[in-house]
Amino acid sequence: MLLILTEKGKYASATENRRFTWEKVMWPLILELNSVSFTMEQYKKKRDEICKKLEIPPSRIAGGFVSLLLKGILYKENDLYSIHYRLIPYMRLKADCDYATAIRETSTK
Repeated sequence: MLLILTEKGKYASATENRRFTWEKVMWPLILELNSVSFTMEQYKKKRDEICKKLEIPPSRIAGGFVSLLLKGILYKENDLYSIHYRLIPYMRLKADCDYATAIRETSTK
């Protein structure tokens, strides 16, 4: 996969990092575990696997992970992280849940 780096604004970069982290790491991890929650160790293992495969630095994904927490798509409780409750039906159906769907489902109305 070839990543083309261009000059982007702060918000565009944050959105791109969130989207990338969600679609390449978080959602595949959730489906793989078949669980609404995961540990930091499980996340790091998946992150490292993706970074090695795509030849990208883990820092790119780390920023996206923090951003997903700030957006409320992911939650931290003690030592566990979990997805927003409105994303659980997608997980149960093993449906594709891209970033646009995740943000739409978790946004307050």
